[in-house]
Amino acid sequence: MVRTRQKKAPLTLNLLNGLVTVASVTLCALALPLQLPGMDLAGVGPHWLLAWVVTWSIKRDMLQGLFGGIAAGFLQDSLTASQPTHVIGLALVGLIIGRINKKRLIAEEFVSVALIVFGMAAFVEVILALQWSWVSDRPLLAIWERLPQTALSSAILSSLWTPVVYYPLNLWWDRVQALSKSD
Repeated sequence: MVRTRQKKAPLTLNLLNGLVTVASVTLCALALPLQLPGMDLAGVGPHWLLAWVVTWSIKRDMLQGLFGGIAAGFLQDSLTASQPTHVIGLALVGLIIGRINKKRLIAEEFVSVALIVFGMAAFVEVILALQWSWVSDRPLLAIWERLPQTALSSAILSSLWTPVVYYPLNLWWDRVQALSKSD
């Protein structure tokens, strides 16, 4: 009878971990349109899904980071316009962070993660601006003139708010990993 409980514990833990992961990415997606006082800079808010993709990818390999970015990108596209798509930028972020993590170059600290999110937020905004250049009828100069302000605002706010996503998820995934190894 004890063996039955031990066999069920990892399955239960995996299901609970999946539920926490899906709930966390859903909350990040739902937080995107929120414009609370102090969470807005030049009309741009924090990129919660980017913070989630970075947090997810730090603990995963390249392929898992890529799929996490794709899922988050499709989720964001379903809540906003799909042109330009957010999938490309978030997928590349997941892939890059997973690749860097494979080489163990990332120190998992608040400051390191916040700096990574800062750089990746600017990167994602450049990817979106490139897409706007291709699919939009807006003048190219108007798109690229607004890019520095948008990218900097997104990078600052996203990196400042990243610990809200990173700390609880990192703590959870560390505990799940410790519990999985003990069984």
